[in-house]
Amino acid sequence: MEKPFSGWREGRRHYLPWFAVAFIAGVALWPFGYGWIGLPLLLFACCTLLFFRDFHRDIHPTPGAALAPADGVVAAIEHLEDTPHYDGPCLCIAVFMSVFNVHVNRAPCDCTVRDVRYAPGKYKNAMTDEASRVNESNALWLDTQWGPVTVRQISGAVARHIVCPAQPGVALKQGEKFGMIKFGSRVELYLPPKSEALVSLRQKTRAGITTLARFQ
Repeated sequence: MEKPFSGWREGRRHYLPWFAVAFIAGVALWPFGYGWIGLPLLLFACCTLLFFRDFHRDIHPTPGAALAPADGVVAAIEHLEDTPHYDGPCLCIAVFMSVFNVHVNRAPCDCTVRDVRYAPGKYKNAMTDEASRVNESNALWLDTQWGPVTVRQISGAVARHIVCPAQPGVALKQGEKFGMIKFGSRVELYLPPKSEALVSLRQKTRAGITTLARFQ
């Protein structure tokens, strides 16, 4: 994308006000012996800052492979005959992100965004299969040299906002950041049916690092 996505920048409106409130409360209440009230506010501000952490990550291109689009744990590996999120049969691998994971999402492979499809919905626990069917989501339909690929961002019980500045026509490099989901969620990757899954259930993943599958 022309302007690289940044979790730090995206989170500024969430964590900077809390740092300001903590500072003001500590200074204003210090003369009255209640300056300590700023400490829990400062702790909350630091926790919010950590949620939006987006440190540099060395991405090593892996041709012919689909890298994890999110940090978390593998919640599902399914071969689907039909789904509204892919044209025809496919391999679906889902990654669950807790509030403790880095929430920046990355492109699984070199691709071009063909379409972006947002769907409003509920906020069920993102670890369950029900969340895939009924929760708010945003799907990127991608064109790759190995066939169509879909990356689907899904809100969770705590996550209430999907961020995705990528638009149709944008070219993404493998491992490039394209958005995030705030405060716990699920990301699903839909791959051509002959793709081979290289991970197992409950395995931990790192976006742009862990190889989820190999294209055939």
